[in-house]
Amino acid sequence: MTEKLIQRYAQRVGYTKEEVERFHEGGHRIRQVSGLSRAAAKYSIQAEVFSSKNCNSGHIVGQTFTLDVDGNFITKLCPSRMCVYLISQLTIPVALINERLSEGLEPNDFHFMRYVHCPDTGVDCFGYGEVMLKVQVVPRIKTKE
Repeated sequence: MTEKLIQRYAQRVGYTKEEVERFHEGGHRIRQVSGLSRAAAKYSIQAEVFSSKNCNSGHIVGQTFTLDVDGNFITKLCPSRMCVYLISQLTIPVALINERLSEGLEPNDFHFMRYVHCPDTGVDCFGYGEVMLKVQVVPRIKTKE
């Protein structure tokens, strides 16, 4: 079953035969692809605007960004405008969640970066605005494709 999964993954991303062989080295990639494939049907990653003040992109409290477990934005479940400075802050928490899911651990039991802040410091500190996101794993939302 695992090898079939790896072959499907390799075909999807366009690996050559040699790259598939190298992919097996160390075992960690096999473990991650297998673990994430099991989690993908169950979970999504959600970043919700927790606080917002003077955001030039218009992000407001309660707005959500939804990603799959691989860290890809599900665009129909995201705002039409997304600030690069804000969403770039999701890199570390998404990687932490990704790792936890691939190892079969409780996905929301991470302690670092549950909340992330855009790098803008706001008007009071010579910036423009400021937004904070709460990041968590949620049950997967079923959508019509």
